[in-house]
Amino acid sequence: MAAESLDAWVALLREQAPCGETAASLDDLKGEWLSPRGRIDALAVVERHLGWLQAKQVDLLAAISDHTEGPPPSDDVPAVGSDMDAVFLGEWDCAVEEVACALKLANSTAAQRLETARLLTGRHPVTLGLLADGEISYQQARVVAEQCAVLAVDVAGEVERALVERMPEQAAGQTRAAVRRQVHRVDPEGAEARHQERVRERKLLSYPQEDGMALFGAVLPAQRAAVMEQVVEAYAVEYEDDGRTLDQKRADALYDLVVEPRTGAFETPSRAAAVVHVTVPLDVLMGVDDGPGELKGYGPVTAGQVREIAFAAGTVWRRLLVQPVSGLLVKVDPTTYKPTAETARHVVARDQYCAFPSCRMPARRCDLDHVRPFDHARPERGGPTTPENLQPLCRRHHRLKTHHPGWRVARDARTGVAVWTAPTGHTYINTPPVYRE
Repeated sequence: MAAESLDAWVALLREQAPCGETAASLDDLKGEWLSPRGRIDALAVVERHLGWLQAKQVDLLAAISDHTEGPPPSDDVPAVGSDMDAVFLGEWDCAVEEVACALKLANSTAAQRLETARLLTGRHPVTLGLLADGEISYQQARVVAEQCAVLAVDVAGEVERALVERMPEQAAGQTRAAVRRQVHRVDPEGAEARHQERVRERKLLSYPQEDGMALFGAVLPAQRAAVMEQVVEAYAVEYEDDGRTLDQKRADALYDLVVEPRTGAFETPSRAAAVVHVTVPLDVLMGVDDGPGELKGYGPVTAGQVREIAFAAGTVWRRLLVQPVSGLLVKVDPTTYKPTAETARHVVARDQYCAFPSCRMPARRCDLDHVRPFDHARPERGGPTTPENLQPLCRRHHRLKTHHPGWRVARDARTGVAVWTAPTGHTYINTPPVYRE
């Protein structure tokens, strides 16, 4: 087929609603066969089919959310509401865990997708139809579902009707702004109440990024953020012209304002003691090797970053021993901690996160669970309270493992690999961190 004819065919395909027949033709969209104009049309065709597939995934997720597979609660389950364990036992809703493991997602992402699917199928069929036709992106559909979730069904429908004609011509950011405006218009009192609730939820955030960097910030009222931005800007312009860009100076100014107080107009309180945990082989610490270290809550960092932390004033070193072949942590220095504290420190340092495959809750905030249950009546016969038989589990996954008969876990004491079996029979593997590869 000549390039001109192929371009015309792709342009025609771009105007058609996606379906199984059109999806079968996607393999013929070779970039080298098309003109620059044709490649843009082909890109739009593929994007429309992504929306079509995502609409199908939404239908599946909604069905999974409505009909979670798992055993029903037994007759001796306490009444829902008596305590948190009873609530968990009464609901048996483990769709989040199954979806997170099957799709290799974080629990929070799986929960968000399930909730978005439930909202789209139950409250926004028109928006879901636009997604299935490839007229809008999944990001736009998600914005409609999430922003309107706080509204009554009829009011949410009113917002959708006000936006539906314009959404196919909008970018995701434009749709988000339009939805926010409509939500404020139809529910101004609710908008103020929700803002006050979010004010009570203000918090600090820290997210790891690539190449030894991290994003640090706070969720706080927008007007406060604007003031902070101006203060950081004013502080940054005081720096001398030393080759740093303005963005670099702003980032350094924020650090200096929090960590390195200076006298003058921007004087800050005395620096508080901070605890930063880094795990690093001794040869890397001494400069013999340049392998990575492990910064708790972040992950691998460079040898240079490790040494900067390790040799800073006031740093305290604690010795950990690892297996030379597997790299798994095997022993905490017995001279550092009391026996019970040693065991807890050992498990937290070894696993770092909740042992459920899709969870990233830091181990220090988890319960220490016996893999093989501890026998309270005959302790000598039950699962021992040793590092080999302990794993960190966040409260939700601790309850899941302890109370849900459909979920089971087995841990290999030698490798540290845990195999979880879901109510559907699928298995998911959690591998502990290795300190040397």
